[in-house]
Amino acid sequence: MIDALIQWLHRLGLHADPALADAASAAGQQASRALSGMDLPALLALAGALGWASGLRLYAVVFLVGAMGAADWIVLPGGLQLLQHPVVLAVSGFMLVVEFFADKVPWFDSLWDSIHSVIRIPGGALLAAGVFGGDSALWGLVAGLLGGSLAATAFATKATTRAVINTSPEPFSNWLASLFEDGLVVGLLWLATQHPMAFGAALLLMLLVSVLLLIVLWKFLRGVLRKLRAFFGGATPVAPPA
Repeated sequence: MIDALIQWLHRLGLHADPALADAASAAGQQASRALSGMDLPALLALAGALGWASGLRLYAVVFLVGAMGAADWIVLPGGLQLLQHPVVLAVSGFMLVVEFFADKVPWFDSLWDSIHSVIRIPGGALLAAGVFGGDSALWGLVAGLLGGSLAATAFATKATTRAVINTSPEPFSNWLASLFEDGLVVGLLWLATQHPMAFGAALLLMLLVSVLLLIVLWKFLRGVLRKLRAFFGGATPVAPPA
């Protein structure tokens, strides 16, 4: 399209500066490579990864995706190119470090999760919708719904799992779970950008595991809460037989 515009200007007798023409041609080639390298399955995989990973580590997702775009490791869709802005990278990088340590402190990690319940899920939806930018309102809406749902599922699984782990007095299980989540976010983003179909299979497996964990762990937490209420006098005493 850019080359056609330059040729049309030439026919009108308007000759663009050679450096400007070369830059425009390079930009057009880059856009063509981006479009040819990201078909619909690849875009949906990226949207799914952004949604799911945001439910675990929103700031890490923003920083890593922006850093990959800034380093030219991947060509970000137009709706996500803001993530590679230096200010966005600086802020998300700072919050990444804060969250990395906050997530390693038993019980404080659950408080941190509670605070961020209103941030991670909408953030996952917005990032997923940004994959399609303004190119397609329909697919942007689909991606936003997908990203928000996946972020909510991942968040619920993480928060419930951490609440159960925090019932243990030792901190090592908490640290291991947090480090596992850190690695999982990095692995999911890499898999979605390099092997979209493999990511789709991994996502289905994670959804199945999440549903099973939520069912089992929720029953466990209900039992713990009943014991706590009984311990602090919440249980109704049973009257002795007459």
